[in-house]
Amino acid sequence: MIRQPLRPFTRLAVAALLLLLPAACSMFDAAKVPPPAFYSLSGVGASPPTKAAAARLDADTAPTLIVNPPRAAPGFDSQRIIYVREPYQLEYFAHSEWIDTPARMIAPGIVAALEGTGAFRAVVLAPSAAAGDLRLDVEIIRLQQEFDRSPSRTRFTLRAYLVDSDSRQVLAWREFDETVTAPQANPYGGVMAANSAVQQVVQRLARFGADAAGNWRPPAGAQSSTGGTPGRP
Repeated sequence: MIRQPLRPFTRLAVAALLLLLPAACSMFDAAKVPPPAFYSLSGVGASPPTKAAAARLDADTAPTLIVNPPRAAPGFDSQRIIYVREPYQLEYFAHSEWIDTPARMIAPGIVAALEGTGAFRAVVLAPSAAAGDLRLDVEIIRLQQEFDRSPSRTRFTLRAYLVDSDSRQVLAWREFDETVTAPQANPYGGVMAANSAVQQVVQRLARFGADAAGNWRPPAGAQSSTGGTPGRP
């Protein structure tokens, strides 16, 4: 049987169909991929003022604190939500992300918590033109949901340094580590646990900063960062 050659019109139709098939398959695959879900770190409230802090303000010797933008260790400096199944192996959820990096999200909460202690004349987030007596440096060591046990849990570790702005001497430092059980074994459960862990760590950080600042005294004869004479209104 002799096959008849395809007509030019038929050849064009077949070629067009072959070109459309990959695009159709791509559209079908894309329709099956769920859109990413975005989550935030929030709910960090201000710390209640302490009696010691109130007495410090009455004496008008409270320092001004500059909070440097928090940094994050490698692997934790992106919007990816990290989880761990094996030690030393970081993985991330494919369709769940933070709305911003954790370091940027926790910065306003740190400032609010430190302001709430009443231990400082002012708390300012850098960069700023304001001068400060003390500086707080913060680094996120880890923020991860851990599936190496059941139920899963979220672990948040943060390291903080309180530095004298004039002498550049480290007055105090501390590492905070908090683990909270996730209510669900999925990204949303880890996010809820992360918010709780962050809130607890930030509150502890605020108390640490207030206690460490309570031992600070301005140099003799030096003016405070507000331009006035220490010890005088």
